[in-house]
Amino acid sequence: MKLISWNIDSLNAALTSTSARALLSQNVLRTIANYKADIIAIQETKLPAEGPSEKHLELLKEYLPGYKVEWVSSVPPAKKGYAGTMMLYKEGLSPVKTAPKISAPDTMDDEGRLITLEFDNFYFVNVYTPNSGDGLKRLSDRQKWDVLYADYLSKLDQSKAVIACGDFNVAHKEIDLANPASNHFSAGFTDEEREGFTKLLARGFTDTFRFIHGDVKDVYSWWGQRIKTSKINNSGWRIDYFLVSDRIKEQVKKSEMIDSGPRQDHTPIYLEIEL
Repeated sequence: MKLISWNIDSLNAALTSTSARALLSQNVLRTIANYKADIIAIQETKLPAEGPSEKHLELLKEYLPGYKVEWVSSVPPAKKGYAGTMMLYKEGLSPVKTAPKISAPDTMDDEGRLITLEFDNFYFVNVYTPNSGDGLKRLSDRQKWDVLYADYLSKLDQSKAVIACGDFNVAHKEIDLANPASNHFSAGFTDEEREGFTKLLARGFTDTFRFIHGDVKDVYSWWGQRIKTSKINNSGWRIDYFLVSDRIKEQVKKSEMIDSGPRQDHTPIYLEIEL
């Protein structure tokens, strides 16, 4: 089975804009199409509460034909056009979709951050983990989210194996970002967030990239847009992951980044697993 995960940072912009950045995003969509993945998980769709329009779906089908689409968007009282996740799966597959609420604090449960597809022998979970924000103003709520999300995955894991992917908004270890020394108090690399991810893995899950590649250095999934040379200099972070239940980790064949060319921000990630 071939799986892809990508934080697209606005599906609408990627599909309908003619800006230079949108053209780069469209090239990434073409690259993804070449993988012929069974399932594609997308985060940060930033769609309206009612979801993708007919135009969105038509354009998406032009880039990624042969898929059915499930989505969940941010709805009141959460902010409009915020967060949001989507799943595309090949026609012929017939999963059961849920958009679980995990009793998260603030408006996190209303921000469209979770989609789960249930198959006969596994769950596939797409997550867009809340960012702790400027000044770490959301760190406390983020810590609560981490515990509740770990509880949710663990409960699923009791009945079927789990594959979980998405933008987890945390670089787990110092090896997972280019400049750890200057980022210990930055969102995504605080001790609290890293500990939350460690505890998640301890519940019975494997970081597939590290399982396959060990302590390889200088491989990242995100480069900040505010610094124009961040990708050229490979000053990045690895904050996007494919996790699997420990009991199926030996079935993982590939876990890697997909080259997104000069486009900064997130690059897609790819998992190949025998199920």
